[in-house]
Amino acid sequence: MLVLENIGKRYGTLTALDGVSLRIEAGEFFGLLGPNGAGKSTLMSLVAGLRSPDTGSITLDGRPLTAADAAARMTLGLVPQHIALYPKLSAEQNLKIFGQLYGLGGALLRERIDGGLEAMHLADRRRDPVHTFSGGMQRRLNIVASLLHRPKLLLCDEPTVGVDPQSRNAIFEFLEHLNREGLTVIYSTHYMEEATRLCSRIGIIDHGKIHALGTLDELLLRLPFEEEIRFPADDRTAGLAAQLADAGTIEQTEELFRFRPRPGYPLSTFYGRTESLGLPARLFTSQRPTLEALFLHLTGRKLRE
Repeated sequence: MLVLENIGKRYGTLTALDGVSLRIEAGEFFGLLGPNGAGKSTLMSLVAGLRSPDTGSITLDGRPLTAADAAARMTLGLVPQHIALYPKLSAEQNLKIFGQLYGLGGALLRERIDGGLEAMHLADRRRDPVHTFSGGMQRRLNIVASLLHRPKLLLCDEPTVGVDPQSRNAIFEFLEHLNREGLTVIYSTHYMEEATRLCSRIGIIDHGKIHALGTLDELLLRLPFEEEIRFPADDRTAGLAAQLADAGTIEQTEELFRFRPRPGYPLSTFYGRTESLGLPARLFTSQRPTLEALFLHLTGRKLRE
């Protein structure tokens, strides 16, 4: 569906994107995960046609996607990182303006406005000025505006920044529903939990480069360990720690042993050993690898630095 090949973008001496290549298939919920300044918004703006890349090409269904091609951009919807609404106008008036910009009108536009407001739980506030809305309500209205023309590809650039938990859940559920109905979504975020919940495939971006690409399970396999088990470092567990030396890596802090099994080591064997030594299960906590840990492993810094 969408293909980016060797995309580069510079702002003066700053390299915002450096040789980015991606292929997004129809029906995907693709996540672009990275910290602020990683290049996510620049990439979104290039796909949306707001800017042109310095190098490389972007095609949608085999057709070049450029800033000058207004017809191609009609197949896209953009939810920008910053609210793009007229604050003194009502929700309904805002949606009428956006709908008319897309060439909609009459009964069809009224139907889509009604459906969008209802879906995002804003119908009872349709005549209220947008400046009276909470940040979360404005975000939801922005999403409705981006979908009036029924795009085949929706670009969401950090759409939950500053949003309350209720609005965040409403946005998640709405986007998941649209994706199940066939809408392709590209979703940028610096929240690991959002990418984990929403995205069928994830690209990890930092300093303008894609460092890893795949499903959540595929990405986590890139970590040098599959699981970590922690348990108290005391006389009760010293014997177990000694037995585990040949089964993976065992590290000791003042209070804890941290055991990382070697690839293929069955955890049933580990728990069999604990039972044979009479050690209760409550002593052990299992920590699975996370996207946060993967990002640190790939880039050497935390996701939110």
